[in-house]
Amino acid sequence: MPYRKSLRKGSPSKEQVHYDSVLTTISTAFIQEQTNYIASKVFKIVPVDKQSNKYPVYDQNDWFQDDAQIRGDAEESAGSGFTISKDSYDCDVWAHHKDIGAQLSANADSTYDLDADASRFVTAKLLLRMENQWVSDYFKTNVWGTDLVGGAGFTLFSDYSGSAPVQVVSKAQETVLQNTGFEPNALVMGVQVYNYLKQHPDFVDRIKYTNPDAVNTAIMARLFEVENVYVAKAIKATNTKGQDPTYDFAFGKNMLLCYVPPRPALLTPAAGYTFSWNYAPVGTGNIAINRLDIPLKKAVRIEGEAAWDNKVVGKNLGYFFSGAVA
Repeated sequence: MPYRKSLRKGSPSKEQVHYDSVLTTISTAFIQEQTNYIASKVFKIVPVDKQSNKYPVYDQNDWFQDDAQIRGDAEESAGSGFTISKDSYDCDVWAHHKDIGAQLSANADSTYDLDADASRFVTAKLLLRMENQWVSDYFKTNVWGTDLVGGAGFTLFSDYSGSAPVQVVSKAQETVLQNTGFEPNALVMGVQVYNYLKQHPDFVDRIKYTNPDAVNTAIMARLFEVENVYVAKAIKATNTKGQDPTYDFAFGKNMLLCYVPPRPALLTPAAGYTFSWNYAPVGTGNIAINRLDIPLKKAVRIEGEAAWDNKVVGKNLGYFFSGAVA
């Protein structure tokens, strides 16, 4: 027994046999998955070689007038015409950088790839700005041809016993078709709306005997009769720097029904376009990443830059649902 006690006294501590160092296989950073972002997925990107310019707009009503008439023998045909106006885009240039000091770089362990970390950091900043700008430009009331407010214009979809989301969206599709001649084919919703809808009896009851899968975006698209359902999951910090961190979903509890053409083209209607000024080589999400020497600071700068303009080009091709769930 005394011998064992002596051994315990003479055993080295964990601090003596192991010196903490930085692991080279893992690190933690809350970088949002790019699948959370939808700003570059819904409306088509229109690459442009000038920061601002104009594009032609044909008057819709000219094309829907029933002007053809019976032509008598040896008489002229009835004629009419169409008018063309112009609208414009103007791409704002957004940028963000992270500086890496020479001292930090020289002292960094091999675990750290400071350039790569800075690149991901500034890319994340710009992707979040794109997402928040998309919300500001498109995902609110007083932007589209029709707004409907939950609790007033329709029963909240979170009220499973009283709401009928398929009927509500179908009526909205009818409204857009009546006003434009085109049926909406895309539905954008905040993740809170999606989480309520995928459990809604409107969907669950329709597939329970024919489909063993849980309701997902593909099933929802089929039942809503649209080509795509986009679920926006991006979050943003709502506190100012230095305050206790608080977060919220960028897209809120809202939903947008809209028409999106297969590709940008002449004489083609669309609810919206994103004009992207490609004046520099671009990478992820039309973001250019540059590495610049800053001799005065003895540092290198990893800088991200992007230029775009979110433009509503067909107001009546969008139908906005504000506050769709509780």
